[in-house]
Amino acid sequence: MLSGIILAGGESVRMGGENKSLLMLGAETLLVRQIRMMRELCSEIIVVTNTPRSFLRTVDASVRIITDYVPGKGPLSGMHAGLTLSLNQNAWVVGCDMPFLSPQAARLMLLKKKQGMEAIIPWLQGVMHPLHGIYDRDCATPIWTLLKNQETQLSALGKVLLWQEAIEPEFREAGIECNFTMAIKTRTDYTQCCNVLQRLEKANASSG
Repeated sequence: MLSGIILAGGESVRMGGENKSLLMLGAETLLVRQIRMMRELCSEIIVVTNTPRSFLRTVDASVRIITDYVPGKGPLSGMHAGLTLSLNQNAWVVGCDMPFLSPQAARLMLLKKKQGMEAIIPWLQGVMHPLHGIYDRDCATPIWTLLKNQETQLSALGKVLLWQEAIEPEFREAGIECNFTMAIKTRTDYTQCCNVLQRLEKANASSG
C-alpha cells in the first residue's frame, strides 16, 4: 500500500501568489488532476498546506488535508508532516505544481526500491528530483533533524537519507515518458504545460 502526499504550501512568488494547485488544466484543476492520477496507485491521499480552507471545496472528504508542524520552512516541512501522519510505510511525494505525474513511474520505483533503502528518487539528465520520489515513512526523523538545523533545501535529503537513484533508461525501457518531474513555476511554464496537455489529448484521441 502506498500513500500519496501533495505538497501545497508554497508561496508561489513567481506566479504573483496565485494558488498553482487551483490552476485549470483542461476541464479540471491541477490538484484534482493530481489526486485522480495518484488514486491509480495510492490507498490514501494527503494534501499538506498552511491554507486548508482553500481546498475544502475542491477535494472530497476522502482526501486528508493537514498542515505543517513548522510553517514557513518550505517543502521539507511539508514532507515531514505528510510522512509523519501517513498510514502506509511508503509514500509517493509530489509538488502541487507538477501536472504530469506518472503512476507508472511511481510503481516502477516502488518495485525497485531495495530493502534497507529509505527512498528512491528520480535522477534525470544528471539532476536529482526529490519530488516524485518514493519515501519510507521513517524518513520523517532525519527530515526533522534537517529542519531543526535550519536546513530547508530539498537537495539536503541526499545527505541524510539512505537512497537509490531511479535513472532515465529504467523509465524509458518500461515505456514511461520522463516528463513527470515537469513543474509550473511561471506563467510561461503554465502555458507550456497547457499546450503539452492539448497535444497529448489530441494524440490519444487519434490513436483511440
